[in-house]
This record gives sequence, C-alpha cells and structure tokens, in this order.
Amino acid sequence: MNEIPRGTLQEQTFYEQVGGEDTFRRLVHRFYEGVAGDPVLRPMYPEEDLGPAEERLTLFLMQYWGGPTTYGERRGHPRLRMRHVPFTVDRAAHDAWLKHMRDALDELALPEEHDRTMWKYLTYAAATMINTPD
Repeated sequence: MNEIPRGTLQEQTFYEQVGGEDTFRRLVHRFYEGVAGDPVLRPMYPEEDLGPAEERLTLFLMQYWGGPTTYGERRGHPRLRMRHVPFTVDRAAHDAWLKHMRDALDELALPEEHDRTMWKYLTYAAATMINTPD
C-alpha cells in the first residue's frame, strides 16, 4: 500500500476552498456596486472612484481567509475599528453594509458550509464596527 507520510498533505485554506482571488474580487466588486447607490454608505467614501476602497477590502478579505498577505505588506495591521473611527457607523450603516454584502455573497452561490462560514464572519465584523449608538 502506498501511504503518504503524515504532514505532507497540506489542507487548503478557506481562500483556496472558495476559489481564491477571483471569488473575493467578485464578492467585493458586487458589494461596491451596491454601495455606489446607497444613501447611507456612499457618503462615507469621499473619493469619487470607489476602486481604491474596493481594492483595499478585497486584499483584506483575501489575507484574512488565508490568501496572499498583500494587504498587510501595503497597509500594515488592519486596525479595522481605528480605520473606521472617522465615520459614523450606526445601526443603519451596519444594516446597509450587511445588505450589500449579503447580496454579493448570494451571487457567489458558494456551497452552504462556505457561505455560512463567511456570513458568520461578516456579521461579526459588521457588529464590531458600530461606533455610534442609535
């Protein structure tokens, strides 16, 4: 019997399991399509072009889920709460963010287990960004 020695098989990261860079680029692009027309979220992006914000979120999520570490190499530690302090993130912003992220995630049509895993993180992340009481 041809046994593979223990430790030689690498488990795939979540990033790899869901399709890698292409999946995260599609997710975030679809998310920002929703943000572009959202009256609550769009004012949080002073630049006319949402492209730079889209790239930052894409790189962050790719790194978070086990992909390339480009985000950290370019921007350092994510410090998400600190980076969002200049913005009023209340329950309405939280809900709008999750609505667009849910729409984007639905379009990916990931297997249920992967969808559930990603959604659990996204809902947690959205809740931790709230910095203004209702």
